Amino acid sequence: MWNPLDEVVRRQKAGEPHGITSVCSAHPLVIEAAVQQALDSGGTVLVEATSNQVDQYGGYTGLRPADFRELVHGIAVEHGLPLDRVVLGGDHLGPNRWRSRPSREAMAEADDLVAAYVRAGFTKIHLDCSFSCADDDAPPTDDLVAERTARLVRVAETAAGGSADTLRYVIGTEVPVPGGAHETLDGMVATSPRSARLTLEHNSRAFERHGVAGAWPRVMALVVQPGVEFDHLQVFDYRRERTTELRTVLADEPAMVFEAHSTDYQTVDGLAGLVEDHWAVLKVGPGLTFALREALFALAAIEDELVAAGSRSRLSEVVEARMRDNPSWWEGYYEGDSDDQRLARRYSYSDRMRYYWPDPEIAAAQDRLFANLSGLRIPLPLLSAHLPDQYRRVRTGALPAAPRDLVVDRIRDVLRDYDRACRTHDKEYV
Repeated sequence: MWNPLDEVVRRQKAGEPHGITSVCSAHPLVIEAAVQQALDSGGTVLVEATSNQVDQYGGYTGLRPADFRELVHGIAVEHGLPLDRVVLGGDHLGPNRWRSRPSREAMAEADDLVAAYVRAGFTKIHLDCSFSCADDDAPPTDDLVAERTARLVRVAETAAGGSADTLRYVIGTEVPVPGGAHETLDGMVATSPRSARLTLEHNSRAFERHGVAGAWPRVMALVVQPGVEFDHLQVFDYRRERTTELRTVLADEPAMVFEAHSTDYQTVDGLAGLVEDHWAVLKVGPGLTFALREALFALAAIEDELVAAGSRSRLSEVVEARMRDNPSWWEGYYEGDSDDQRLARRYSYSDRMRYYWPDPEIAAAQDRLFANLSGLRIPLPLLSAHLPDQYRRVRTGALPAAPRDLVVDRIRDVLRDYDRACRTHDKEYV
C-alpha cells in the first residue's frame, strides 16, 4: 500500500536529489508553521514525536500518541491541508524511557509504546534499541540491538493488522540520547561504511528469525551519522568528502535511503549536500524552537517599548524564573558557572528551553504578550529593529503584523531553508 514517503525514496533511487523535512516538535506554533509551509510548497508535511515527548503514559508533553495525532490533524484541518498530505512518525521508539529498568520490563514497555503509536495512525516508525537496560552487562551488541528491533517490528505489524503495508520503518542510530548531547562536543566522525553494512546485515537476519522478513522492503531508511551535529555553542557542518564511501552503502537496497538526525543549524548548502548524497530525510527539532524563542523574545522586547510596565507579559523573565525553579530539563546539560548557565538557558543551540513552553505560567505569559500586541499597531521601524526579515514581508504586504503571524513566519524561515535543500518544489519563497 502506498505511503507518501515512497515518492521520496523513488525519486532518490531514480537519481534525483529529493528529500523531505522531518519536523520533530510538539509545539503547536511549530506544527502550524510546518503545515503552512506544506500548503505553500504543495508538498507533504512529516511531523514526528520522540519517545520521550509522547508515550503511552503521556511523555513530557502530556500527550499520548492518539493525542498527538489529534493535535497535528486538528492544525492541518484548521488551515486546509488535506490529511493525505500529513505523515506522522515516531522517533527513537524503543526502551529509552525505561532503560533504568531490567530489559524484560523495559522491552515490555517498548512493545506497548510501539503498539500505541501504530494504532494511533503513525506510519513512519523509527525503532531504536541501542540503549542499555539496567541488567545489560555492557552496551548492547549489534546482534542484540537487531533482535530487539525485530521484536518491535513484529509488535508493529501485529498492531497494524490489515494496514501493516502502510508502515515504513527506519532502523539504526548514530546520534546522542534523544533530547540532545549532555556535554560540549569536540568533533564528529561519520559512520564507517563497515558499521553501516553490519547494521543492515544484523537487522536483515533478525527480521528473518522473528518471522517479519516480509517487512524488510518497507524499511525505508537507515540512520547513520554523516558528521553533522551541534552542541550548546557550536555547529558541526556537513563535509561531503568524509562520506564518499558511506553514501554508497545503500546502492543495493532498492527501497532504502539515509535519514540524518540533528541537522539543525546546518547551512542551506550543507542541507542540500546531504540530500544530494542520499540523506533524503532531514530531521530538525531544536532549530525550530530556537527560532520560536527568538521571535517570542523579540516580541517581548517590542512590548517593553509599547506597553506600560505593570501590564507587560514579562515573558523572558517568567521563562527564566520557571527554568530556575525546575532545573531538571537543563541541569546536567549546561556546564560552567552561573553566568555560563544563564546564557545557555536563554541562547544555547541545544535549546533546553523547549521543554518549558507548556508550563502554565509561561503559556499564560505568552498569551498575555499576544493579547497586548494584538491591540496595538507595531511601528514599522520597531519591527525592523527586532524582526528584520518579517519586517520586509510586512512592508510588501506578504505578512500581517500580528504577533502570532510574525512568530509562525520566523519559524518558517528555518523551514524555507529545508524546502530549498530538499528541492520539493521550484517555487520561490518571499
